[in-house]
Amino acid sequence: MGDVTGGANMTESRRRLLMTVVGAVGFLTVEPVLSCQHRQTRPLPTPHPYPNGRDPNAAPGNDEPSRLNRGAIEEENLRRLRAEAAKLYEMAGELKTEVERTDPHATVSVSLIKKTQEIEKLAKQIRGLAKGLS
Repeated sequence: MGDVTGGANMTESRRRLLMTVVGAVGFLTVEPVLSCQHRQTRPLPTPHPYPNGRDPNAAPGNDEPSRLNRGAIEEENLRRLRAEAAKLYEMAGELKTEVERTDPHATVSVSLIKKTQEIEKLAKQIRGLAKGLS
């Protein structure tokens, strides 16, 4: 008869162990979710430097602060990109004619090297303008 009581105690202890493990796993999975809710707070509003939000030293006709016109900036960048690309095309043509006139057995002239450096610099500027458009 001692076996029946011992078996019941063992079953009960296993049940308690299982419930403890399930509870711990449940807590560990729910705790990060709950802690994220506490960490998320609303950003504080930015205080106005002046009581009515306007600079008293500002010009009287300037009611609204100036805003950047992104469309105008992009148009200006595109205009500059086209102008620089045309300049690069012209410089590359000049380099081509200079290379064609150069004797293949002679050393490369300093002016030719300078021209390639100018072209490289201009190409990098164009790449920077192109990145600004995307």
